[in-house]
Amino acid sequence: MKSKSKKSANGFTIFLVACIIFSAIGCKKELAVTETTQGAANTSALAKSAPITFTTNTIIDVSIDVFIPCANGGAGETAVLTGPLHILTTFTIGGNFISGKDHFQPQGISGTGDVTGNKYQATGLTEDNFKGSLINGQFSYTYVNNFRIIGQGPGNNFLVHSVFHQTINANGELTSYVDHFSVECK
Repeated sequence: MKSKSKKSANGFTIFLVACIIFSAIGCKKELAVTETTQGAANTSALAKSAPITFTTNTIIDVSIDVFIPCANGGAGETAVLTGPLHILTTFTIGGNFISGKDHFQPQGISGTGDVTGNKYQATGLTEDNFKGSLINGQFSYTYVNNFRIIGQGPGNNFLVHSVFHQTINANGELTSYVDHFSVECK
């Protein structure tokens, strides 16, 4: 069983939220720069300031119910997967830019199918990052999801792949756009 379909709602929603946050921060920063009496000198000092970075690095226990359509001879089954999920988040602001990154990776998440009792292992990586200018509005956002549930024997692997990317130039024009989503059973 192999199927591919387009999906833009999730990627667009994530992008929209990031843009709203970026706009709110960006407008305040531009306002602060234009309100100063030494505009050019302060802009130069702002660009030379050391960036501030916030980082969180955690591992949390998760429990996820996943329907695996290719399992059980193609009839499908649900597996309850539990285990540790590594989450790394960074956020940087400095000079005239802002950027951030989220990284999610299963580390030993596994479970069994509710019909066959087959063992399943969660693998893959989900990551998103953004960067933008606080001066001219340039912005880019990328989201990549490789969600893989690997089962015992042939034909029990459930593979989800998603890529979303947008780039906006200083004129507010969309210059790059990718939205790809695929689901595959192997």
